[in-house]
Amino acid sequence: MDELIQAWSERVREVAARGGQLRIRGGGSKDFYGREPIGELLETGACRGIVNYEPSELVVTVRAGTPLAELEGALAEQGQMLAFEPPRFAAGSTVGGCVAAGLAGPRRAAVGGVRDFVLGARLIDGRGDVLRFGGEVMKNVAGYDVSRALAGSLGTLGLIVELSLKVLPRPVAEATLRFEADDEADALHRLNAWAGQPLPISASAWRRRGLYLRLSGASAAVEAAQARLGGEGVDAAEAAALWAGLRDHTDTFFSGSTPLWRLSLPSDALALALDGEQLVEWGGAQRWLRSEQPVADIRRRVESLGGHATLFRHGDRQGSCFHPLSEAMMRLQRNLKNAFDPAGVFNPGRLYEGL
Repeated sequence: MDELIQAWSERVREVAARGGQLRIRGGGSKDFYGREPIGELLETGACRGIVNYEPSELVVTVRAGTPLAELEGALAEQGQMLAFEPPRFAAGSTVGGCVAAGLAGPRRAAVGGVRDFVLGARLIDGRGDVLRFGGEVMKNVAGYDVSRALAGSLGTLGLIVELSLKVLPRPVAEATLRFEADDEADALHRLNAWAGQPLPISASAWRRRGLYLRLSGASAAVEAAQARLGGEGVDAAEAAALWAGLRDHTDTFFSGSTPLWRLSLPSDALALALDGEQLVEWGGAQRWLRSEQPVADIRRRVESLGGHATLFRHGDRQGSCFHPLSEAMMRLQRNLKNAFDPAGVFNPGRLYEGL
């Protein structure tokens, strides 16, 4: 594997020297995300395998090209999981790609996002140098923030070759409940009321008048919450399919070619009052919108509620897919990009034009 990493380093140096650009791809499952990818293709699938896994330490170190399904299978054998439930979107999804995209599934509101689980990383920067940040223990904070900065960077800071991730035990018990909720405002009111109570809620979703709660934890805690909340119990197989469909966007809500928006908002923000079909997750903090409404109208409304809007799929990928940054934030992004990739080799323009 060291020979492969050395070959990649030499290629990065060669591309940088002639002013070229590289498009990093793991499994290609998120090629739709962000602005259009450009540059010479560099595939990471050959850099795969679990480097070190000690279940008692709740840490796994894995090469970036490892299929996500392969890692999750190894963790499941030990009764453990990637608690942020990374979306797969396709069978070829890789561990490096899930961190670079920074996307989390239904459990995000309960346990934290991708960056909260990144302990360390090894990557090749835009100069072709191999760098290592963080470590393999949860109390090691040396370089920790640098490792976390890779989450959501879409490969613009460097070529990730290895990651150390925190893992968690699978819940002893889980149950999913369904409630009738006529509209978004009704669902948000209930979700915010439940959020203020000591309930083992690990996921929530509202769509098409159905409000779903997933409870996770000790058997006694889950049973007590069920008795307290009421609602209609959902069959385990049906519940598993529901949450997997929301995680991987195989649910019918995500089908079709209408622009799909991912909206990040304060959980207690008011209803959107925008045209189109909606799906609410994370206790109201993440809302999906399928709408043909003008981009400016959507972003103006979301900003007024204290949030930001990302064009997640379909629509114009030549413009700003991610919510426009303030001048100060864009300056920080440029400084970070210049520190890691001064020649602009990696995934140019994938996040924002000019980066």
